[in-house]
Amino acid sequence: MVKGNSPSELVGRIAFHALVIGGFAVIVLPLVLVVWLSFVSDAILTVPPDGYSFRWYAEMFRQPQFMDGFATSLIVALVATLAGLALTIPASFVLARMAFRGRDAILHLLMSPLIVPAIVIGSALYMMFVEVEIRTGLPITGSVWGLAAGHVLLTIPWSIRLVSANLVGVNPSVEEAALSLGATPLATALRITLPIVWPGVVAAALFSFVVSFGNLEVSLFLVSAGETTLPIAVLQYLQWKINPTVAAVSVLQIVVVGTGLLLTSRFVNLARTV
Repeated sequence: MVKGNSPSELVGRIAFHALVIGGFAVIVLPLVLVVWLSFVSDAILTVPPDGYSFRWYAEMFRQPQFMDGFATSLIVALVATLAGLALTIPASFVLARMAFRGRDAILHLLMSPLIVPAIVIGSALYMMFVEVEIRTGLPITGSVWGLAAGHVLLTIPWSIRLVSANLVGVNPSVEEAALSLGATPLATALRITLPIVWPGVVAAALFSFVVSFGNLEVSLFLVSAGETTLPIAVLQYLQWKINPTVAAVSVLQIVVVGTGLLLTSRFVNLARTV
């Protein structure tokens, strides 16, 4: 005989669902408000608004700093993501498959950009780039490639953690079977292990791209005069004007990130990977 829920269990279940719904609302409500604000026709928000229009999206495309910043952020994020994966995938194999003294220390070092404030990372990178430029003459400071190199440092913790976590879940007997059949360690890693952990690699690429694309603190120190990223363009715009154009730019960022999530979800189950 199945007994009904007791009053305390019913109250607990209702409270749990209320907390879940409340947390979801806290996450989604700011996004909804930003999207709504981008369509308001008033330059100064009034409730209720006088009307709705696409004027702020047209204004966004008329502002060259937003378009240039978007292009720079996109290029830097793509370069930083690819470079970060190229560095962290081999490092993840070493950390997950080899036992050696100092492994934990190396892992903590690679994860340290999550702990150190981003503004400290940006200032330290700027001073290092200036010193390298003085000693070598290489035009690093203020270049797009220098900015991308700085963003690689931000992508490493996400990539190393996601790829390593997926490698730990791979049954070593699969790799041992390939090795026993004559495959080299490199062939085993590329043709056996990497396809198995591919969802983790895709998730690492997605998180790395989002972190780089939306970064402000490090970019402030590494961009040159006359060059900007999208977050910096928004900050500079807000110094002189406050209108829904910024909301339209924010919607553009939401669309870019959301498109990446939708495309990724078609090939990878992020809920099981992350």
